[in-house]
Amino acid sequence: MVTVIIGITFLYLLSSAGYLSYLFLQKNALQQISGYILVTAFLCHTAALGYNFFLAGHIPVRDLHEALSMAAWTLSGVYILSLYRLNLKVLGAFVVPLASLVMVASALLPRASVEAQTSFRSIWLVFHILAVFVGEAAFALACGIGILYLFQENTIKTKKRSFFYKRLPSLEQLDASGYTCIVAGFTLLTIGLATGFVYAKLIWGRFLSWDPKEIWSAITWLIYAALIHERLTVGWRGRKAAILAIIGFCVVIFTFLGVNLLLKGHHGVFTRW
Repeated sequence: MVTVIIGITFLYLLSSAGYLSYLFLQKNALQQISGYILVTAFLCHTAALGYNFFLAGHIPVRDLHEALSMAAWTLSGVYILSLYRLNLKVLGAFVVPLASLVMVASALLPRASVEAQTSFRSIWLVFHILAVFVGEAAFALACGIGILYLFQENTIKTKKRSFFYKRLPSLEQLDASGYTCIVAGFTLLTIGLATGFVYAKLIWGRFLSWDPKEIWSAITWLIYAALIHERLTVGWRGRKAAILAIIGFCVVIFTFLGVNLLLKGHHGVFTRW
C-alpha cells in the first residue's frame, strides 16, 4: 500500500507541474495532459480508498494520515467536477498543487494503529464525513477563486497589463464562480453538521456537547452564512466577497487541523469523529 500511495502522490505532483506550466506558458496541450494525469491520480486514489474501506469496514479517516489523504481526494474530485460547471482551467494552478501538498503530507505521516469502534461504522458518520470534506473542498476552490479575483482586480485598477491579466477570467466570472462554490460548500457543510448532530445523539445521547470541533464548525458555518446573507440582502460582491472567502477558508483549515491538534474534545486527534 505504501508503494501505491507514493505512486498516487507522484501523479498529483506531475499534474501540479503541468498546471503551473500551463499558467506560465498558456499552452492548451499542457492543461489537457495535466487534466488527464489528475483524473488518473484521482481514480487510483479512489480505488485505494475503496480498498481500505473494504478491508476495514469503515470510512478511512481515523488518523491524520487518512484524514489528509481524504482531503486531497475530495479536493481533486471537486475540482474535476468544477471544470464542467465553472470551466476555470487556470484554477488548477492553485487547487492541484494544494491537493499535492496535502497528499505529500499524508504520505510522510506514519499510520496510527487505531482500533475501529463499532460506532465508527455508522451510516450517519459516513454521510457526516463525506459531506463535510466535500463542502470544505468547495470552500478551498472559493478561496482560490478569491485570490485570483484580488490579483485580477489589482491588475485592472493599476491599469497594467501584468502577468495575470491575460491569464485570468473576467472579474464577473470569478465572482460568480466563487459564489457558486460557496453556496455548494455551505449546503454540504449544513448537511454534514446535521448528520453529525444525529450521530452525536446516537453515540453520546445528546445533539450538542460544545466540543471545540463543534464550536469551530459552527463558527465556520456562520461565516459563510453571513457571506451568503449579505450578498443576497446587501449585494456583497467582488472584493468583499473574495476577502471573506479567503478568511473563511483559513477558519476551515484551523477547524480541520488546529482544533484537533491543539484542543481536546470528543473528536480527539483524528482517532474518531
